[in-house]
Amino acid sequence: MAATRRPEYRRLLQRLREARIAAGLTQVEVARRLRRPQSYVSKCESGERRLDPVELAEFAGVYGKPVPFFLRHRPRQSKRHKR
Repeated sequence: MAATRRPEYRRLLQRLREARIAAGLTQVEVARRLRRPQSYVSKCESGERRLDPVELAEFAGVYGKPVPFFLRHRPRQSKRHKR
């Protein structure tokens, strides 16, 4: 399985998009802040371009989020067993 197809990486990409939207930024605005083309942001968000840790930290800084925000798993809700 390709690394970009793993559920953990897909969650990272989803959080990357969510963080941008929550920050009220467009891909163009993020690209300007990162001094990259808009296509870079698009490819990172879609998984076409794989992020390295330094790049993830740059996105985190733009969005005002700590790096672990993009990496941590949300706890699953456990089902209670009825007796």
